[in-house]
Amino acid sequence: MRVRETARGRTAVWTIVLALAQAVAFYLVWRLAVHTTLGQWIDTVALNGHQIGQDRIDGPVDRILNAMSVLSLLAATAMIGFIALIRNRRTLAVTATLLIAGANLSTQLLKHYLTRPDLGIDPQRAAAGNSLPSGHTTVAASVAVALILVLPPKVRAVGAFLGAGYAAAAGVATLSAGWHRPSDAIAAYLLVGVWTAVAGLTLLLFQRERAATSPADAHRLAAAVLGLGGVLALVVSGLALLWLARLADIPADQLDRRPLLIAYAGSAAGIIGTIAVVAGLVLAAVHRLVPRHQG
Repeated sequence: MRVRETARGRTAVWTIVLALAQAVAFYLVWRLAVHTTLGQWIDTVALNGHQIGQDRIDGPVDRILNAMSVLSLLAATAMIGFIALIRNRRTLAVTATLLIAGANLSTQLLKHYLTRPDLGIDPQRAAAGNSLPSGHTTVAASVAVALILVLPPKVRAVGAFLGAGYAAAAGVATLSAGWHRPSDAIAAYLLVGVWTAVAGLTLLLFQRERAATSPADAHRLAAAVLGLGGVLALVVSGLALLWLARLADIPADQLDRRPLLIAYAGSAAGIIGTIAVVAGLVLAAVHRLVPRHQG
């Protein structure tokens, strides 16, 4: 099988760019969705829209969210570490574990320290304070991307689709249950993306000089499907929210069914699109971060 040495310098630069881009995107989501009147209004309308058809999806939503506990997170982290260890990748096992721990710890710290001003948009939930980023969504997304890192190349693409689907279901479920606003889930994915980039830089730092990749491990098609599918979902979300913004002078609790449904569906598309792009970026780079031939 043809192999080639990893281009660590270029990969490191790309990983740093991704970390900074996702950190900036996280900041913009927080500022626009939490600290502007229009952002809070759109978030509130989307959250109110979860009541449409709620009776039909309560069961699946509850099962998804109730499966996410501290015990399940520990079990998933142990499984991911075990997969890395049986592949004789001790550095990978430690890095993947720290990725999950760092993403979830920082989520809880940010949720506590970030502020949410009361702009009079959602008085019923004002007392609850800040809810960004979503803890449940961070759990699902951190496990999903860590799984992409530790899986062997032959099953990596399948794992990426399953992991992204699981994380997307968790993010939409928090909205469907009325637990979180859409910006909370999107911010969680971006935060996990930042931690994944940091994990990637750590793996590059400990990578051996003679480590080599195989072109067969790149999974370019699968990464492109995830990335382009995610971009398409984000475009659909943006168009839906642009249409919705024309009604911003109407109080969120006075809108009829149609704008509520568009807000909910558009926000769900944004949630799905964000994690698809994040997972696609991880899948596109993982063969360089975790080369088959360690050197």
